[in-house]
Amino acid sequence: MAELLNLLFYPLSNGIMTVLTGMSLLYWVFMFFSGDGIDTDAEFHMGDVSDGDVNTDADGEVSFGSKVLEFINIGKMPLMVIVTLFKFIGWILTLLSSIFLGLANWGIKSVLILLPVFVITFVIMHYVTKPLVKMYKNLGYNGEESIDFLGRTGTLKSTIENNKIGILEVTIQKDVFRLNVKSQTGNRIEYGAEVMIIKAVENNIYEVQPNITLHNIN
Repeated sequence: MAELLNLLFYPLSNGIMTVLTGMSLLYWVFMFFSGDGIDTDAEFHMGDVSDGDVNTDADGEVSFGSKVLEFINIGKMPLMVIVTLFKFIGWILTLLSSIFLGLANWGIKSVLILLPVFVITFVIMHYVTKPLVKMYKNLGYNGEESIDFLGRTGTLKSTIENNKIGILEVTIQKDVFRLNVKSQTGNRIEYGAEVMIIKAVENNIYEVQPNITLHNIN
């Protein structure tokens, strides 16, 4: 038992990953005994990322951050499941690295091993989550509860015109959502303009038009 505890918490890299993984374990235990069962979406909200949304930059290109999230299938299965799997795989890799690389002799520098461990874990997650995505799809999982954005107003974070895709920030009950939008008429709408969402089109893109109010009417 003493050897096991020593492995779990020494060197420092092992201790960090053991604590992080333990926090996830406590989360699932709490969720189970709170009466929600294994409710992977309970009381969790991603804040500024809406499920199925692919953010773009000012030129309408898919952003690097969106590609990173898509690589490990975020949005296609509950985020807390992904976070827990990431910690667990990273924890196992860290423990193995401490055994085979003798990290106990590294002292505090052992934390440096976490960088390559996280990179390797990220790649592994792409393949580990694939069958889980299929399972959740068969179970009817469609991400968090959908929000009807039609008719809502927000602020453009990039200039749009013609078929150029831009980013719109919409605030709903203090939660900020970033949506992919384009001009409904093709007319130019400047950065910072207040617009209204008129229609949902393909690939989670929304058509918008300038929001006319008493304050901005000409």
